Amino acid sequence: MAIQKTKRDFPLDRIRNIGIIAHIDAGKTTTTERILFYTGKTYKIGNIDEGTTVTDWMEQERERGITIVSAAITAFWTVKAGQFAGHEMRINLIDTPGHVDFTAEVERSLRVLDGAVIVLDSSSGVQSQTETVWRQANKYNVPLIAFSNKMDVIGADFAATIQSARDRLGANAIAYNLPIGKENDFKGVVDLLTEKAIIWEGDPSASLGTSDTGAKFHETEIPADMVEVVKAAREKLVEEIAGSDDVLMEKYLGGKEMTVVELKEALRKAVIASKIVPVFAGSSLRNKGVQPMLDAVVEYLPSPQDIAVVTGINAKTGEAEERKAAPAEPLAALAFKIQVDPHVGKLTYIRVYSGTLKSGSYVYNSTKQITERVGRLLLMHANDREEIDEAFAGEIVAAVGLKDTITGNTLCDESTPIILESISFPDPVISLAIEPKTKSDQEKLGFALQRLSEEDPTFRVKSDTETGQTIIAGMGELQLEILVDRMKREFKLEANVGQPQVAYKETINKSAEGEGKYIRQTGGRGQYGHCLLRIEPLPRGQGREFVSEVVGGAIPREFITPIEKGVIEKEDTGILAGYPVTDIKVTVYDGSFHDVDSSEIAFKIAASLGLSEAAKKADMILLEPIMKVEVTTPEEFLGEIIGDLSSKRAQILSSETRGNARVVIALVPLAEMHGYATAIRSMSQGRATYYMEADHYEPVPQNITQKIIESSGFTGRVEH
Repeated sequence: MAIQKTKRDFPLDRIRNIGIIAHIDAGKTTTTERILFYTGKTYKIGNIDEGTTVTDWMEQERERGITIVSAAITAFWTVKAGQFAGHEMRINLIDTPGHVDFTAEVERSLRVLDGAVIVLDSSSGVQSQTETVWRQANKYNVPLIAFSNKMDVIGADFAATIQSARDRLGANAIAYNLPIGKENDFKGVVDLLTEKAIIWEGDPSASLGTSDTGAKFHETEIPADMVEVVKAAREKLVEEIAGSDDVLMEKYLGGKEMTVVELKEALRKAVIASKIVPVFAGSSLRNKGVQPMLDAVVEYLPSPQDIAVVTGINAKTGEAEERKAAPAEPLAALAFKIQVDPHVGKLTYIRVYSGTLKSGSYVYNSTKQITERVGRLLLMHANDREEIDEAFAGEIVAAVGLKDTITGNTLCDESTPIILESISFPDPVISLAIEPKTKSDQEKLGFALQRLSEEDPTFRVKSDTETGQTIIAGMGELQLEILVDRMKREFKLEANVGQPQVAYKETINKSAEGEGKYIRQTGGRGQYGHCLLRIEPLPRGQGREFVSEVVGGAIPREFITPIEKGVIEKEDTGILAGYPVTDIKVTVYDGSFHDVDSSEIAFKIAASLGLSEAAKKADMILLEPIMKVEVTTPEEFLGEIIGDLSSKRAQILSSETRGNARVVIALVPLAEMHGYATAIRSMSQGRATYYMEADHYEPVPQNITQKIIESSGFTGRVEH
């Protein structure tokens, strides 16, 4: 793709930083390709099946037809009507993956975006991953508009899709336009506010020629058979908009007419405040409905100016501090993604919230308290790039040269340090052992794993102290499979991998106390460390906590940190079966020391011993990851599939009809799901599909716990 110099002098109110988010196969990448085509970014529409899409540029993405990494791209859209009529708008767009294994890509993208388009499949409505990305968007207060895609497919139902968004997401979703026809007869939409019909000419396919824009449509009057339906839907939309604005509500109750301009202004405020989610009908594959959705991105989703201020913590005082989205303010930026590029090395993707970031300048990483030099700044166009001299507030760019900055770090001016809210990621649920095929590649393996774990915060690497093996862990088998494939292609490294293993966790059921005493006297200076620990269970999912209640100098302050380190190391290596300990609060409340013999290492070992002793009395149990599984199957296989799930210790939550299929939603232990892809194919003659995502952790039944402990061969076991 040839890169043209990007126009840089855009006022903030004409910039949109948006993401495309959805369940897998809802049509995100196809929608993104249409946006790039209509904005003139590309001259031929990319096709997923042909592997010619712009944002799915990795070999693995093109081979598998799925998005694996989020891709950032800058496009321009000239608005034809509304407050920005005739103006060119800059849209910084991020296409995110739909597969749950790559949920980190969605999480970090939503952290830095101002708004997003949530794509729904009109034949399936809200699906499991739709709920996940919805929660992620809510977590970071990202306003949304919805695009009800695939109106051309069999079973498409616009009204049912909106209802499922209201029921399953709790969203105040409401139709902004209505489809004209559906399935094979879908040909256009009616804009409820302007009361005009938009008809797309012909039926352009996905493989459009280079000269035909595929954007040919004309405005016309509302079809006669839709007049009453449109009237009722418009009344509903107007009532919803008026309800979000006091001035309009007064007019509405007084029976006064409201102008389209007034309604659009109020709707913009309501969308930015996440009070209303307008829904647009369309079919990206058939090139229908994308342009009205693009106009809505400009009209209703926020600009960096609407976000106004970003709040962080002053690194010197610890007080909350605000920064305005203005180039003249002190610099505040967030590193949200690391990518290893074969041409330029390590790329750090950055969202600039305030101030100006200059190429060749030094920046202060306030999270790590280090200074780094920005070698070059790049505007990214998927896997192509354009070099720029500086980046302003509101922009998303990539930097070359930041050696130690990682995902979630804040970059700022050293004179006015600020720490912005970081990004949290879920813990891995599956792991496997990996080793190079030849001993000489051991060092290369370490380098490759380090690079890949820098890129993906949900990909973890550790050494098993019991076996000496290298263990890699992630969110699913597909993620680990692709990472091993990347090692082979990008790092020329052949590796042997073991069977996937479930990432169990250990926890305690009750409070207990333990004493850790480490005394060694071997001639000369000895070792002395002594501490008393209290452990308490925390609510499920709370993680870990360490507190010191030592008073009166029973243990000098300099030995508290080594005690905490000893506790953390023991929690990491496990006590019951070699799995990390979680949902536990550890308090050091007393102890003693020796003026000469006490040392950091002695207190670290004492803490580890004290935690082990307390755990023996605290009724330790194993926790296992429970997956939310959604199976879509033809009716005739429903009984067999439910029976099979029940045999896997599944809890069936619901069974419902969606279109021509039945959908079963269940909670199933991950340990029971190995090889399910093959099993479900054979049960349904290849016609059923399933989707799985991590939901929560639950205690493992006692009989299974015993088997896991025995098979682990863990020597640090605590007997009940």
